[in-house]
Amino acid sequence: MLTNIDDSVSPLDTKARRKAQDVRRMRYRRAIESYAEQRRLQALLDPFAEPSALTAQQAWVQNRQSVSPAH
Repeated sequence: MLTNIDDSVSPLDTKARRKAQDVRRMRYRRAIESYAEQRRLQALLDPFAEPSALTAQQAWVQNRQSVSPAH
């Protein structure tokens, strides 16, 4: 019986490659989440945080609080 040459990659190699890719993706994701959390905490703890550290929602809330209601 003839076997196809393209079938030379074993399923174990494919599984190992996918697992390595998943590990790399999870490391990258954790690094991004850690960076975002660090920036969020820094913005909360530092009253003189640079404006770029604020999110759009935080800036909107601060703007709404500083504007007195018009009567």
